[in-house]
Amino acid sequence: MNLPTLGALEFTVLLSVARHADDAYGAALRRDVSARADRDYSIGAIYATLQRLEDKGFVRSRLSDPTPVRGGRARRCFSLTSAGRTALQEGARRREHLLKDLSLVWRLP
Repeated sequence: MNLPTLGALEFTVLLSVARHADDAYGAALRRDVSARADRDYSIGAIYATLQRLEDKGFVRSRLSDPTPVRGGRARRCFSLTSAGRTALQEGARRREHLLKDLSLVWRLP
């Protein structure tokens, strides 16, 4: 299977969607990704990344029920697809492989 590759932010956002399960919406994902990356990402960067992931078939979105906290507005919630799970596994495998290569470089005289 030839999956599209994931950039670093795409991988991190996809991982955050997987972690949040049923509560994966933009603001929560932004807080999680920014905290874990120790970098303040804009909500626009997160939503643009989520759109790319949805275009690739790695996440799907739905509107939640309206909430009183949001003045009766619904949230756009995201969930991982089976292709998204596969992309996460492949991304992790590739990163692990790169880190092994890095440890070889560090051992060189």
